[in-house]
Amino acid sequence: MSKTTEVEIAVIGAGPGGYAAAFRAADLGKKVVLIDRDPTLGGVCLNRGCIPSKALLHIAKVMDETNNLSKMGVSYNKPDIDLEKIRLHKNKIVSQLNQGIDKMAKARGVETIQGLASFKNNNELGVKTKSSNITIKYEKCIIATGSTSGMIPGISINHDSILTSRTALELVDIPNKLLVIGGGAIGLELGQVYASLGSKVTIVEFMPTIIPGADEDIVKPLYRKLTKQFESILLSSKVTNLEVQKNNSINVSIENGKGVTNDNYDKVLVAIGRKPNTELLNLNNTDIKLNSEGYIDVDVYQRTSVKNIFAIGDIVGNPMLAHKATHEGKVAAEVCSGHPAAMDYKAIPSVVYTDPEVAWAGLNEVEAKLNKVNYTKGEFPWAASGRAISMGANQGKTKILFDPENKRVLGVGIVGPGAGDMISEAMLSIEMGADAEDISLTIHPHPTVGETFAMAAEVFLGTITDLYAPKK
Repeated sequence: MSKTTEVEIAVIGAGPGGYAAAFRAADLGKKVVLIDRDPTLGGVCLNRGCIPSKALLHIAKVMDETNNLSKMGVSYNKPDIDLEKIRLHKNKIVSQLNQGIDKMAKARGVETIQGLASFKNNNELGVKTKSSNITIKYEKCIIATGSTSGMIPGISINHDSILTSRTALELVDIPNKLLVIGGGAIGLELGQVYASLGSKVTIVEFMPTIIPGADEDIVKPLYRKLTKQFESILLSSKVTNLEVQKNNSINVSIENGKGVTNDNYDKVLVAIGRKPNTELLNLNNTDIKLNSEGYIDVDVYQRTSVKNIFAIGDIVGNPMLAHKATHEGKVAAEVCSGHPAAMDYKAIPSVVYTDPEVAWAGLNEVEAKLNKVNYTKGEFPWAASGRAISMGANQGKTKILFDPENKRVLGVGIVGPGAGDMISEAMLSIEMGADAEDISLTIHPHPTVGETFAMAAEVFLGTITDLYAPKK
């Protein structure tokens, strides 16, 4: 069975960017259809990424905190881990949020279609569902199809013992030995989850540091902790071969400056990045242009090379973050609806939800030195924070980079519990053009780790009283 329908705006992909775009356009009075391959809305982030991983990370964090309470005089027996209950807990959270998005779509009158969408031309989509083929004629289209896990170049193995972030979150079992390929956010977060649940975890990272691109001093406290939680962290190393054994274990060859080593692992998690979902869209039927990396080129209005087709989220390139996609979705929806809007930002925050959390926004020292940007900085060590010490978080740090001429905030890096929440104040400071005095004169509650943001500014200004800072 086939049919044809006409809409003002068609949105392909119901992740954070896609449903934000659809809902915003509907709020602006547009007739909208939202198409996704999944039976539930929310995309990878909600169903197989951000949300389920954070549910598991919370469990891991509580387990670690409980274990560390022994140092404070409170001891518990070894935890009894019920994987089935953990899975049910995770799935319940996802389901609850799925239902919430579905209700919001219905309340706004957004039509949702489960099916595979692809372009027929610059003005039409073909959508293949379980029961029919639908042709959708649109005035405007917003592409929000996201990304999928990348695999190791030259190595293609389809086996249950080779995990992606998606299959790792299914938590089928807890392998005794787990190799995680990739020392970025996804690899470290899932590595910490599995380590807390009993796996002996090894990380292999191609770059000479974990979380490449972040400042080394901000990453260092996390690295110290992971060296205790993980069996080993192999930096400046690469996997050259994977071979499935008769017992379904994986023999892995790892090459670094010391040569090549071979070892067996029960499972291997590949977390080396993601690639844009463009291959099923039939973009060749349109005039949409891709860049050299395979992402869709867009302008500040999220418009592609085709004036009535827009693209948002992972499919337009890094950083691949849900909050970036959401903002892009709203911009695209407003432009599609005839309202003035553009993607105009000074910074996008990044958070690694490990324990401790690592967060940064704006300029970091790596970028500053690379691009020869002048800066000065104020740092406050959490070893001088009463609140941090009471939490056992004295390895944390808050760092602010300032413009040496006007003293405005250029960038912020934070490591410690709650860093992901604290970075919001940093973002506001950057976007509002706040300077060191603005921050230092803002009264923060005491005792909190949040006040270390103001104290870092005071260190820069030379007005700090919670540290002794010799006059320059």
